[in-house]
Amino acid sequence: MYRAAPPVALRQLSQRMKPSGPSATGGSIRQPASFNGIVGLKPTYGLVSRYGLLAFASSLDQIGPLVKDVTDAAIVLNAIAGHDPRDSTSIPQEKKDYKKALVRDVKGMKIGVPKEFFGEGIKEETKAAIDAALDFYKKEGAEIVPVSIPHINSGVSVYYIIAPAEASSNLARYDGVSYGFRAPGEDIIDMYIKTRSQGFGEEVKRRIMLGNYVLSAGYYDAYYLKALKVRALLKQEFDEAFKLCDVIAAPSASGTSFKFGAFSDPLSLYMEDICTVPVNLIGAPSISIPVGFKDGMPLGMQLIGKTLAEETILQAAYTFEQAHPEFTKTAPKGEIKE
Repeated sequence: MYRAAPPVALRQLSQRMKPSGPSATGGSIRQPASFNGIVGLKPTYGLVSRYGLLAFASSLDQIGPLVKDVTDAAIVLNAIAGHDPRDSTSIPQEKKDYKKALVRDVKGMKIGVPKEFFGEGIKEETKAAIDAALDFYKKEGAEIVPVSIPHINSGVSVYYIIAPAEASSNLARYDGVSYGFRAPGEDIIDMYIKTRSQGFGEEVKRRIMLGNYVLSAGYYDAYYLKALKVRALLKQEFDEAFKLCDVIAAPSASGTSFKFGAFSDPLSLYMEDICTVPVNLIGAPSISIPVGFKDGMPLGMQLIGKTLAEETILQAAYTFEQAHPEFTKTAPKGEIKE
């Protein structure tokens, strides 16, 4: 997104910190926020224009802020949200002031807790931190409501069919002919092969190959079409859950940040996305806030809202943050010593 922000919003930001506006396809805003003890907001799909963004998976990519606190998240969202005719997925709607949602009050708010988000793979320290956060909300007058989203565990499988399929199409344009990196070759075919071999990393090439496979004749119905059906089913289950609550609380990640090289198996690394990809698949808004520490490393919780209900999750997040300033402390600089 490269649209100019209003002067007032820019002045407010200049007094605080420089905002970041990354894109999220399956968790690239909320997981880094969780690992670094900051706030990450993934808006509703279509709320923020994707014009100018290099597409990875067009039905999943969303732009949002990585910032110090919830107030900054609201300020940045004011600057970047809004209809853009250059993006065909942009939602036509009137401009909102999301700073009005920064109210410390959750009385009467219903917070849903799906048991499926807290199953195998979620660390005990993460569960304990979120339980403590839910106890706080209860004391503040919120109602904690058990809900169920049975196909949460299918989210990763669905995501790693749909996202690579869309990526294989979007990344086909990077062939060394029109623009971008070009490797020298003996002829155009040799140049094309070397460009895509040298220009893409191993993980990108793995996803392109997987995407081409699930879209190929004989496998489209077995994989891609079935994934689309499960995605629709997941959306229905979230809609049913939101009939019982205003916000859904869940982990942003399984635990604290993992070390480089901790996963030698790509499938094990993919499973780290189990908390975040379902929300991208349904296009709902979600905000990750710090809720605790384990051995000095931050833990995060995400608050998921209904479509275009950014105000609700901002209010819930702000309420918790204002009562727990110790979780938004600045991390020490330098390398972590073993």
